[in-house]
Amino acid sequence: MATHNLVLSPEAAVDLHMHTTYSDGRWPAEQLINYLVEEKFDLVAVTDHDRVDKVAEIRELAASKGLPVLPGVEITCKWNGYMAHMLCYGFDPAQNAVQEVTEKVARLQLENTHQVHDALVSKGYAFPRETEVLAEHGGKLFRPSDNITLLIEHGYAPDRMTGLRMIEQAGFVSIMADMAEAVEAAHKSNAVCLIAHPGRKESGFTFYDTELLDRLRAEIPLDGIEVYHPYHSPETIAMYEEYVHKHNLLQSTGSDSHSHPARMPRKHRAEVSRRLLERLGVTINV
Repeated sequence: MATHNLVLSPEAAVDLHMHTTYSDGRWPAEQLINYLVEEKFDLVAVTDHDRVDKVAEIRELAASKGLPVLPGVEITCKWNGYMAHMLCYGFDPAQNAVQEVTEKVARLQLENTHQVHDALVSKGYAFPRETEVLAEHGGKLFRPSDNITLLIEHGYAPDRMTGLRMIEQAGFVSIMADMAEAVEAAHKSNAVCLIAHPGRKESGFTFYDTELLDRLRAEIPLDGIEVYHPYHSPETIAMYEEYVHKHNLLQSTGSDSHSHPARMPRKHRAEVSRRLLERLGVTINV
């Protein structure tokens, strides 16, 4: 179902940031789409981390159930030593420059995941139940956290933070795309780029205050920021709303849903992301 020429009311329910098992989500794609249809969402974007190759498949699945899905991806990026997740919307899933960037990130991260696994084994850790533990992905390593899961399930780590420290000691590094390269590829693909959850303050995330956003935008032509996110406080949301209006930027709304029931999709009014949606060919009625 094409999203160009789609007409929505200002009150239409949208969620522009969700993940499936194709990246680090716990939602199988069909289960997520079924939930969104049952809950009567009007437009969504599934933005799996560094995965463009499944966008067409997810859109076709949703179209068969009458749910329009914007093409989207969340790219893991770096800029001047800062980490950022970048939401890209509106590219052609069949022909774009974004997939080359995301596939490079995914390939290098998987290589590192195997290197960490080999290092753990060389240190004496044994994983006899590996195939069973990793059954969700055919018994094979798929993402860095799989090594943490193996350590926990085999009794070597009591929790995920301990497991993270253990894989870091075994050589884990987070592979990220160069932000300037990723934005250039997205713009070549007629996509728009927004910083995802810039207000997250947990360990490992960069908090983008207005000063840092100014510095970033002076170097890289970002199109906007994700203003509404579950981890953004009301004060943070107000700060970003003022910022996007001041600088004429696009804003998005998303749940960042990864699983049921821990983090569920949320219905946001289409009006809140009007300029973004209209930039992507969606009409919001007055």
